[in-house]
Amino acid sequence: MLTLEQLNALDRSEFTGAIGHIFEHSPWIAWTTWEQRPFADADALAAALIDTMLAASTTQQLTLILAHPDLAGKAALDNELTPESSLEQASAGLDRLSRQEYVLFHELNGAYWAKFAFPFIICVRRHDKNSILSEFKRRLIRDEPSERRQALLEIGEIARLRLADLLGTAQPVSLQAG
Repeated sequence: MLTLEQLNALDRSEFTGAIGHIFEHSPWIAWTTWEQRPFADADALAAALIDTMLAASTTQQLTLILAHPDLAGKAALDNELTPESSLEQASAGLDRLSRQEYVLFHELNGAYWAKFAFPFIICVRRHDKNSILSEFKRRLIRDEPSERRQALLEIGEIARLRLADLLGTAQPVSLQAG
């Protein structure tokens, strides 16, 4: 675990190495945000990181979205998820799906990709498998700009929770009703 004071004292490379992983395969967000040090508290750091993500070019944002794995998808089955993604998917029970549930996730992932050309992203730590399935179905009827924006908001929430874990400031997560 790190403290905020330690993070604020790190040079750019060390800072990026320490927190660059909280955004899936996208250390450029931490690299860019480093310039805003010192951060008053964990919330200020999380907000600055998310602002960097939201201010990025459409191409950078889409690359970030595409860096995320499908839920209960091939990467999970092949043990190719990042440690964070693996724990997060397990927290929602996605590592313990029945055959029928796996088929349903696979079908929904395919339909989502076909419509939006990027993976369905949701902060699984705030859900269980049933509420994730409900969100899949609800969000499949939306338009692409709305869904791209939602994906970024979900990524921000994922990063906020990962940062809280890293700093030891995490609060218990309550499941949303589906």
